[in-house]
Amino acid sequence: MADPTAAGRARDPAVLAIDGGNSKTDVALVAYDGTLLASVRGPGINPQDVGADQTALNLDALVRQAAGQAGLPAPGASPNRIAWIAQHTVACLANADLPEEEAELAAAVQAQAWSPTATVVNDTFAILRSGLTDTDLPHWGVAVVCGAGINCVGVAPDGRVTRFLALGTIAGDWGGGYFLGLEVLWHAARAEDGRGQDTVLSGYVTRHFGVERVEQVTIGLHQGKIPHDDLISLAPVLLRAADEGDPVARSLVNRQADEIAVMAITAMRRLDLTGLATPVILGGGVVTARNPLLMTSIARQLAEAAPRAQVRVIEVPPVVGAALLGLDHVGAPPDAESRLRAAYGLPRS
Repeated sequence: MADPTAAGRARDPAVLAIDGGNSKTDVALVAYDGTLLASVRGPGINPQDVGADQTALNLDALVRQAAGQAGLPAPGASPNRIAWIAQHTVACLANADLPEEEAELAAAVQAQAWSPTATVVNDTFAILRSGLTDTDLPHWGVAVVCGAGINCVGVAPDGRVTRFLALGTIAGDWGGGYFLGLEVLWHAARAEDGRGQDTVLSGYVTRHFGVERVEQVTIGLHQGKIPHDDLISLAPVLLRAADEGDPVARSLVNRQADEIAVMAITAMRRLDLTGLATPVILGGGVVTARNPLLMTSIARQLAEAAPRAQVRVIEVPPVVGAALLGLDHVGAPPDAESRLRAAYGLPRS
């Protein structure tokens, strides 16, 4: 931050953005003018398994990689100084579902001394902001993420927020890649042993895992030889089978569409947004696959409940949304957003 020129200051690191999901974590270091200075990807996080402090330490390893990529000294406190690498940190984290969880993670992130200030929110806020541009002022709308799990957030034009617990089946949730993987295996196993309806999913499961019988996958999961997280990889298998017309697969995809739509519609109803041109931002790997059956069903249900709603699938990684939240916070110039989006492959407006 020593360059005295305005151009030099514009390229100074301003925002450290983190999108921590169940399956992967993205870190971006972004300048005040929206220039992408560093981009790092690492494994997913689960604060509920390892705790807030260990989560922050795991993130610190990626942040240090980003600092090195940008040619900056390693961040953190030392006996003589604090080496900030940005003005503000925004960490949008999966499994930060309750206010106390966000507060605990925020304290752990702040203790890493990456920047003077830090914000920690659920990763749905990154999805929402990544789908909104500076023509959508103020930044408001509804976002549904359907990746490894499923979640939703709604923000009204006046700043009111509505959310869901998003704690899985115990909270009334249905869907997401992991849950769909379980459903695929359930139907495949029953088709194989005669208890259920015939489905191409049985053959897809055996080929996917390189085994002869579905029961080998079940036993592998039971004995710990196959990680349970590997079930997430069956979501694309399900979408492929639905495209081929398999009735079982199509019923699951239609059910997933119902769940995505009802989350968005419920959030809009809570905030009295069904009569407005509400941006409905969709993200997560299940959605960004843009399966025709899934997307058509979602669009139809939203059009019936909220005819003016504007349905959008995100075109940039959610870490861009985290970075944009940070740029909003530091008061970045108007063209910073388009410059950042261009760095991730979108044409500049």
